[in-house]
Amino acid sequence: MSKLSHGSTNSASPVTHFKVRVLLVDDQLIIVEAIRRMLDGHPDIEFHYVSSAAAAVETAVNMKPTVILQDLVMPDIDGFALIQAYRAQASLASVPVIVLSAKDDAKLKAHSFAVGANDYVVKVPDQIELLARVRYHSSGHISRLQRDEAFRFLRESQQRLADANIELQKLAALDGLTGIANRRRFDEVLPVEWQRAQRERKPLSLLMCDIDCFKHHNDSFGHQAGDMCLKKTAAILTEHLKRPADLAVRYGGEEFAIVLPDTDAAGAVQVAEACRAHLEALAIDNTGSGFGDVVTMSIGVATVVPGPESSVRELMERADKALYAAKSEGRNRVCVAPG
Repeated sequence: MSKLSHGSTNSASPVTHFKVRVLLVDDQLIIVEAIRRMLDGHPDIEFHYVSSAAAAVETAVNMKPTVILQDLVMPDIDGFALIQAYRAQASLASVPVIVLSAKDDAKLKAHSFAVGANDYVVKVPDQIELLARVRYHSSGHISRLQRDEAFRFLRESQQRLADANIELQKLAALDGLTGIANRRRFDEVLPVEWQRAQRERKPLSLLMCDIDCFKHHNDSFGHQAGDMCLKKTAAILTEHLKRPADLAVRYGGEEFAIVLPDTDAAGAVQVAEACRAHLEALAIDNTGSGFGDVVTMSIGVATVVPGPESSVRELMERADKALYAAKSEGRNRVCVAPG
C-alpha cells in the first residue's frame, strides 16, 4: 500500500476524536496527486491511498476510513465489485463510498447506487465540491459511530452497574468471616420459606446451633484459633446441606442457624445430629472448658407446618427453647421442640 497522510492514523483513537479519514482507491497516480493536492492544507483531514485493488479492502478494514473515494475502472477488478466487497465487511458496511468516474453516465450512476455507493462524482471534481462532499459524508458517518459508541458505552455501564449491584447484594448477605449467609439473609429467607410452606402445606424446620464453651476456646487459644473454629463449624453445616433451598447462616457470634424447607422433624434431627457429630469428630482442642476437652455444639430443632394459627416468631422461639434445653441437659446434644 502507498499512502500520504496528515496527522495520526491510530485506529484505537476514541470515536469522539475521529478525524476525517479519506481512502482513495485509484491506480492512476496523476489522479492520486490531484486529489492529494486538493485535500492538502486541511489539518482535519487525513489522506491515504492505495493503487492496488487487491489491497483495497484490507487497507480499509485496517485504517477505518470515514469516506472511501473509489475509482470505477481498476486493472484487476472494477469499482462496483470493490464496493460490494466493502459492504460485505461488517466494519465497512456503513462507510460512505464516493464513486470517482470519468463518465457522467446515468446508468453508471444508477448501478453505483444499486451496489451500495453513497455518491457519484466525475473526476477530477472541483476542490470546493470535493471537500464539501468528503466532509458531509464523513460527518454523517462519524455521527453514527459516535451514537453507536455512546449506546455501547451506556449498555456496558448499565451492565457494570448491574453486576456491581449483584455483587454488593451478595456481599451484604454473606458473613465476612465464615463466608456463609448472615443474619440479614436469614431474616429475608425465613419469611419467604414460611409463606411457601404455608401455601404448599409442607413442613419447615429450623435448627439453632451454638458452639459449646466457645468463649473459653477463644480466650485460651487466641482469636485466630477462635476464628478458625467458626470457619470450620460453618463449613460443617454447609457440607451437610444437600438441597439448593437449604440455608446455613451465621446467626451471630458463635451461634448458627439452618433453615430446612420441606423437611420433617425426623429429617431435621438427622441433619442436626450429623453436624453435631462431625464437629466433635474434628477434636478441636478445648481443654479446661469444664464440658469436655474438644469443641462441641448444641442444637435445638423445631418443625412446623405453617398455618394461620402459627408464626415465624413462634418457630424461632421454639427452636431457641430447644437449644436452651440442649445446653441445660449437658451440651453436645440435639434437642427437639415439642410438636
